[in-house]
Amino acid sequence: MAPSTDELIRRLYEAPPENFVAGRAQAVADARKAGDKELAKRLAALRKPTVAAWLVNLLALRRPELIEDLVELATALRQAQRGLKGDELRELSTQRRQVVSALVRAAQQLAVEGDPGLRGAKLPMAEVEATLTAALAEPEIAEQVRSGRLVKAATYAGFGEVPRPRLRLVTAEETEPSEQEPEEEPRRAPAAEDRRRRAEEKARAERAAKRRELKRELTAAHAADRKARTALEHAEEAERDASQAVDDLEEQIAELERQRIVAQAEVSRRKLARRSAEREASAARRRVGDVEAALEDLEGDEPV
Repeated sequence: MAPSTDELIRRLYEAPPENFVAGRAQAVADARKAGDKELAKRLAALRKPTVAAWLVNLLALRRPELIEDLVELATALRQAQRGLKGDELRELSTQRRQVVSALVRAAQQLAVEGDPGLRGAKLPMAEVEATLTAALAEPEIAEQVRSGRLVKAATYAGFGEVPRPRLRLVTAEETEPSEQEPEEEPRRAPAAEDRRRRAEEKARAERAAKRRELKRELTAAHAADRKARTALEHAEEAERDASQAVDDLEEQIAELERQRIVAQAEVSRRKLARRSAEREASAARRRVGDVEAALEDLEGDEPV
């Protein structure tokens, strides 16, 4: 029985990246042969994964329970961050490092089990770790990891400790005077009171101006961040397109090489046929000459 589409795609992303292009080409050819143009188009649009993405895909496809543990931990971390639960957040952060390290080791083990030749190879485990860490922070990345069809590693630079609220220690001097205190604070002179009020107003104005300046800087920073993210997305898309173009050219080169070999074999076959025909023609000419000579001799021997 022919495999389902999902099973077919799973096999492509489960196989080592160096086998992806050939496997995809064969799957597309089979779909076209079966008359399923939509499936052929869908398969042709699949992108070849990097080695790091392939390692993460192995985890999602062969050890999905580990990825589910990662997703649950990510949810707990986000809840702890929103609730500013310091002790819980520290405990979860420690658990995060342990889980990510365990997943990195599991990914490497799965790769070696599939190909023992990778035991001594230098695999991009740092990119695997960065991708899993990003999945803890970004639900979208977590879903991509969970799908088992990741095409490149991911990173996340915004993961940090939960900001703590700013606390101020209230000293005894700042408390209201007790009713039992024998003396009240001396009343300030009008001039001193005016100076104090003007100083406070100036300080408030400076803080308001600083706040507006920081808000403008924050707006500009957000705009720059969005612009940089857009540029990154375009660059990633261009890179994927370029990689696809290389893959397509490799397939075309392989097909042209196959055609060249077939054509060379055909040339050799026709060359042998020509040589054989030349020998037969030469033998036929000699035979004609021999027969003509014998005929002349026979006619010469007849009496006049």
